[in-house]
Amino acid sequence: QVQLVESGGGLVEAGGSLRLSCAVSGNIVSINTYGWYRQTPENQREWVASITRGGRTSYADSVKGRFTISRDVDVNMVYLQMNSLKPEDTAVYFCAVDRLLGPRTWGQGTQVTVSS
Repeated sequence: QVQLVESGGGLVEAGGSLRLSCAVSGNIVSINTYGWYRQTPENQREWVASITRGGRTSYADSVKGRFTISRDVDVNMVYLQMNSLKPEDTAVYFCAVDRLLGPRTWGQGTQVTVSS
């Protein structure tokens, strides 16, 4: 099993920045991909960014050029640096991992609110 704990959410003005963190513990060797997702106030859950075990990153078009996903292997952390935030980035952000076997594992989420 894998456990995920997000932190770093909060309230920020448009144009500002936040860094989300995800502490990963448990059976880490089984993880293929680390990702960030968000659930909007309209209850739509959407993929934001991913990083593979090999370090390859990918981003949703809506955040490309503004958000950066990274991973610190030494401390088992995954980060999402969010710059140039917009009100439409307001959502609950979730860390999630895909393993070799078994369903996607989710964290509990952290709220990000961007004021205009």
